[in-house]
Order: sequence, then structure tokens, then C-alpha cells
Amino acid sequence: MNIILIEDDTRIADFLQRGLRAEGLQVQRAATGPEGLALVLETARQNKTENAVTVVILDLMLPGMNGMEICQTLRAKGITFPLLMLTALNTLEERVAGLRMGADDYMCKPFEFEELLARLEALARRGSGLQSTRPAQLQVADIVLDRESMRASRSGEALNLTARELALLELLMTAPGRMFSRERILSSVWGLNEDPLTNVVDVYIRRLRSKIDEGRPVPLIQTMRGLGYRLEAPTE
Repeated sequence: MNIILIEDDTRIADFLQRGLRAEGLQVQRAATGPEGLALVLETARQNKTENAVTVVILDLMLPGMNGMEICQTLRAKGITFPLLMLTALNTLEERVAGLRMGADDYMCKPFEFEELLARLEALARRGSGLQSTRPAQLQVADIVLDRESMRASRSGEALNLTARELALLELLMTAPGRMFSRERILSSVWGLNEDPLTNVVDVYIRRLRSKIDEGRPVPLIQTMRGLGYRLEAPTE
């Protein structure tokens, strides 16, 4: 998935760019309306989406040209990239207006990074024609997590996990073998209010390891040095 981020707030843009790139996504960035419009048009013209879906994250209040005008212009030109609109204006009228202009989704600031990622993934699936369902049970190797009761077990033995440890385990189990950055884990399990410089992720990874990997010949939680963590079943 390629991301075109059109946002004039440097703090928000820096945070999003860092977090999205940590997830392995390509991010192109613009800070003004005209610059953002030109970037989207150039991307469409060069057909950069042949092997990936491009999703546009569009702020509503932009210098030079607002998000509504950009959205309307893109749709009038036949540009069908999935478009997620961001705004601090949380009124029904604004949301309806954005959707009617051609936006595919709408999020109000402040927002949770994990929810933003989920919405981007949904837009990318829609843009590629793929669908997905949320399984009621997750299993990696001999670890089983029932998402309805939020109970986990390994080799049939119940794991005594706290709510936060369960949330961390669930995140890792949603994509076995996938590397989750500390930023993604932090925003998913703790939310944006947690200081990004804290070591709480490392602390909870150690706790989770002690409960699911201690005494096992092959650990399932793996550290990707300088990148993050993943949960992966051992290969034969």
C-alpha cells in the first residue's frame, strides 16, 4: 500500500509518516493543497499503483486549497484512489459534505493511530477488490486465543494473562511472522496518550515471553533488533 499524506500540521504529519513507514508502507507527503493535488495527479499519471493500492490521507483545512476542493477536483478528473479525510471539525454537516464530495472515509482529530491503520487497510482491500473477515479464534503453533472470551492457552493449558498482555498477544497473533514496530504496538495496545519514548512495550514483551515461552525449547516471540517484534511458529 502506498500512502499520499496531505497534511499541513508538521507535528501530525511527522508522527504519521514515522508510524506508517515503521509499518513498511511507502509515504509521499505534501503540506499544501496545491502541492497535494499535484502529487496525487502525478502519481495517477505515472501509474504507480500497478502492483499496490494508493490511499490518500487528506486534511480538510489546508493552505492554498482545502480538502473539499481537492477531493472534488480528483473525482471530477476520474481519480478513484481511496481517500480518507482528516479534520478537526467534528460536525455531522462536515462529515456528510466530505463523503458527498467523494471521500471514502472520514476521521476526526484527535484519532487513534491503530484505528487509522485499520481504516487504511479496509480502504486498500476495497480498492483491490479483496475482502476479509475477523476470525473468532486465533492460533499460532500451539497457542490458541479465543477472541470472544479473551482466553488464551498453550498446549491446552490456560495462560494467566492480564488484559494488557492479552491485547498484546492478540495483536501479534493477527499476523504471524509479521514484524510489529514498537510504535504500532504502543498505539494499538496503549493508545496515543502514552509517551513514545517509554520502554513499556519492551517491559510487556518480557512479561509475555515469561508466560508463553519460558521453559519451551523454541521461543515464539522474536525480537527484530532496532525494528520491533513478531510472533512466529517454528519451522520444521
